[in-house]
Amino acid sequence: MISELNQRSRDIFRTIVDAYVETGEPIGSRTISRRLGIPLSPATIRNVMADLEDLGLLYAPHTSAGRLPTEAGLRLFVHGLLEIGALSEQERESIDAKCATSGRSLPDVLAEASSMLSGLSSCAGLVLAPKTDRALKHIEFVNLAPGRALVVLVTEDGLVENRVVEVPLGMPGSTLQTASNYLNAKLIGRTLDEAKTAVVREIDDQRTQLDELSSRVVEAGLATWAGSGSTGHLIVRGQAKLLDDVTALSDLERIRALFEALETKEAMLRLLDAANKAEGVQIFIGAENTLFSHAGCSMIIAPYQDSREQIVGAIGVIGPTRINYARIIPMVDYTAKVIGRLLG
Repeated sequence: MISELNQRSRDIFRTIVDAYVETGEPIGSRTISRRLGIPLSPATIRNVMADLEDLGLLYAPHTSAGRLPTEAGLRLFVHGLLEIGALSEQERESIDAKCATSGRSLPDVLAEASSMLSGLSSCAGLVLAPKTDRALKHIEFVNLAPGRALVVLVTEDGLVENRVVEVPLGMPGSTLQTASNYLNAKLIGRTLDEAKTAVVREIDDQRTQLDELSSRVVEAGLATWAGSGSTGHLIVRGQAKLLDDVTALSDLERIRALFEALETKEAMLRLLDAANKAEGVQIFIGAENTLFSHAGCSMIIAPYQDSREQIVGAIGVIGPTRINYARIIPMVDYTAKVIGRLLG
C-alpha cells in the first residue's frame, strides 16, 4: 500500500502519526498545514486526509474532528515509513551500566534491564528469562519445612533459580543430601532434559543405588524443573507507568484490560515465544495479536541469544499504540544485544 501513496500523501500521513505519538489527540487540516512548512491549503490537506481514510489508514473519532491513525495505519507507518532514530552515546552507556553483571545473578540483571527499559520508554518493561535448557553445573535440595524442600539449580553460565517441591512428611535430612549427591554426579554438563531422561531411565531400570524415598525426591525435583522451566519465565516491570498518560475513561479501560493480560502469564509466554522464532526486533500493534485485541496496545520486543547463538529469551516493552516507535525500537534492539553479549 505504500506504493499507492504519493509524496504529498506520505508527508501528511507522517505529520498525523507524529502528532498522534506526541499528544494522542486528533489533528486537523489547519494544524497540519502549519506543521508541514510547505504551501498546502487546508482544503487540499482535507482531500488527502479523506483519501487516506478511504484506504483505512485514518479515522475521525468525532464528527467534524481531526483525524487519528488506525491500527492498520500505524502498522503501515512503522513498517514502511518510520525513520528509526539512533541511540546517543549517553543512552548506550546507561544501558551498558544497567545490564552489567557486577556480581549479580542473571535474573537480577534481567529484572534491572526490564526496569531500565520501562524508565527510558515510559512503558512497561518485559523480559522473557532464558529457558533452563542450558548445561547444568550444580543442584541442591534444601529442607524448608515438613513436607517441603527447596531445589536450587545452577547452570554453567551462572543462572541460579529456585523451586519449591513437595517431599514425603517425616523424611530425614540425609535423604535430601543423598538426592543432591546423586543428581550432581549425573547432571554435570547435561541440559535439564538430558539429565531427566538419563535419571528416569536409570531409576526405571533399577540400576540406581538410590532407595525408594530418595528416588521419589529426585523425580519430584526433576519434574518440577522440567515442567516450569521449559518455556522460561516472564518478568514485568513498570506497569504503573501505563497509567501516567491516561486521559479518558476509554483509555483507562484499555489499560485495565492490559493489566489483566499481563497477569495471564501463559498467554504472554506464548506471544513472547513467537517473537523468539524470528530474528531482530518484532513489533505487534493492537489487534495484530489476540492478546491485545481489546487493549489498544503495542509491544516492541527483540530476542537475545546465548554463547551458542541460540535464542534463549526476549526483552522489550509494552505500552499504548502511540508509543515513540522511532526511539524505542533501537533501544530494545541494543538492550537485547547487550544481554546476548553477557551470555556469550
